[in-house]
Amino acid sequence: MNRPETTDPAPLLVRALRREEVERKPVWFMRQAGRSLPEYRELREGIPMLEMCRTPDLCAEVTLQPVRRHGVDAGILFSDIVTPLEGVGIDVEIKSGVGPVIAEPFRRASDLERLRPLEPDADLPEVAEAIRIITAELGETPLIGFAGAPFTLASYLVEGRPSKSQELARAMQLEEPALFRDLLERLADIAIASLKAQVEAGVQAVQVFDSWAGSLSEATYREAVLPVSRRLFAEIEELGVPRIHFAVNAGHLMEAMAEAGSDAMGVDWRTPLSEARQRLGEGVALQGNLDPTVPLAGSEVLERETRALLAAAPERGHVFNLGHGVLPSTDPAMLTELVGLVHDITEKQS
Repeated sequence: MNRPETTDPAPLLVRALRREEVERKPVWFMRQAGRSLPEYRELREGIPMLEMCRTPDLCAEVTLQPVRRHGVDAGILFSDIVTPLEGVGIDVEIKSGVGPVIAEPFRRASDLERLRPLEPDADLPEVAEAIRIITAELGETPLIGFAGAPFTLASYLVEGRPSKSQELARAMQLEEPALFRDLLERLADIAIASLKAQVEAGVQAVQVFDSWAGSLSEATYREAVLPVSRRLFAEIEELGVPRIHFAVNAGHLMEAMAEAGSDAMGVDWRTPLSEARQRLGEGVALQGNLDPTVPLAGSEVLERETRALLAAAPERGHVFNLGHGVLPSTDPAMLTELVGLVHDITEKQS
C-alpha cells in the first residue's frame, strides 16, 4: 500500500529519517509515554498494562501526554511489543517490575500451533481506533508505530519472561534450528500484519525493536535472524513510511542489522554516532543516542553532553533520542529542558 501523494511538506521527523534537509533536529524519546510522568502514573493506577493498551481513549491520552508536556517532534503509540501476541490468543501478562510473562512458554514444535496469524481488524481493532484518536489530536506532529522483531518476541515466548542472556532461546536455535526458524517466520508475519494495520490507521513512521538481539554473536545473527528481519523490512517497504531498526547493546551487530534494510538505525549510547556513521555510510539515517542517565545528572551536565553529542552527530539524517528508554527516575522537567536545548542548538537561521 502506497500513501497518496500530497503537496504538504512531510513532518520534520519523517524528513530527517529520509535524510532530507531539515530546519532543526527532531527529538523524541523511547519510553517517553509513561513511567517518569506523574500524570501517567495517576491514570494508570489500578489498571493492568495490556488493558490500557487496548482501551483506545486511555491509550490515546497516555500517548499524547509527553507531546503536550515536552514538545517532542513525534508521539509514539502507547503499547507493548507483546500486544499482538495477546491478540492471537497467547496467555501473556505484563507484571510490574518483571515485564512480559508467558503462562505456557514455547519449548517444542507443537507449541507453534498456538501461534496463529494476526488479523488486526478482528484481533486488535482497539489499536486502530486509538491511532485515529491520537492522529486527530496530534495534527501536524507525526505518530510512530512499532512492533517487536521476531528474535525478541521469540525470546519472550521461549524464555517465558525477560532474560538477560536469552539462553533458552539461543539453545533452541542451536539444537533445533528449523523449529526456531519456523517460530521466527511466524512472528515476522505477525509483526508485518501489525505494522501494516498501524500505517493504514495513520502512523507516519515505524520502529522495529529487536531489544535482545545484542545477546547474539554476529555469525548467529546473520545465520538465524537476518534473513527473517530482511523479509520483514522488505514487506513493509511498500507502506511508504520510514522504518527504524533498534537494538540495545548491539554495536557488534550494527552492519549486519543495517543489512536488514531499514531506513534508519537506532544507536544506543555505547557507540558514538560518528563511529556509526563511519561504519554504516551515508545511506541510512541515525537515531540516538544520549546516555539515558544524563538527564539524571543536572542541567549543566545535560547541556555539556548534549552539545558534545550534537557536535559529533551527522548534519543530515539524524534524529535526536536517548540511547535507550527514559529511566523511570527521570525528572520530566529535564526532558522538557532537553527538547528545548536540542531545538535551540540546531535551529537554522533562515
